[in-house]
Amino acid sequence: MSKLHTSEITLKVTLDENRVPESLHWSAQDGGIHEEEAKAMLLSVWDSANRESLKIDLWTKDMPVDEMNIFFHQTLVALSDTFMKATQDEKMTATMKDFCDYFAEKLELRGKK
Repeated sequence: MSKLHTSEITLKVTLDENRVPESLHWSAQDGGIHEEEAKAMLLSVWDSANRESLKIDLWTKDMPVDEMNIFFHQTLVALSDTFMKATQDEKMTATMKDFCDYFAEKLELRGKK
């Protein structure tokens, strides 16, 4: 039997006196990431027993709205790709990608990185 490997991802959130995130840092030793700064994060986990997703959404108070728009767009595109890998549902993936295009168009994100 092969030896199991455990990997750990850590998040460190510094809060102000009102418990609003001042800074976010994350580490993933297996990925070579140590205390990298982030301005926003979305984490979803599946609770199989209750058949529901649980989430943590955090962003620092200095996260600019224009960057938040880009962050959400890129997240939606990545979710579309992940949905395709997980389900092989090409029709729904195409629908999701259409929405991503609509989202980018409405927020005038084309050409922004």
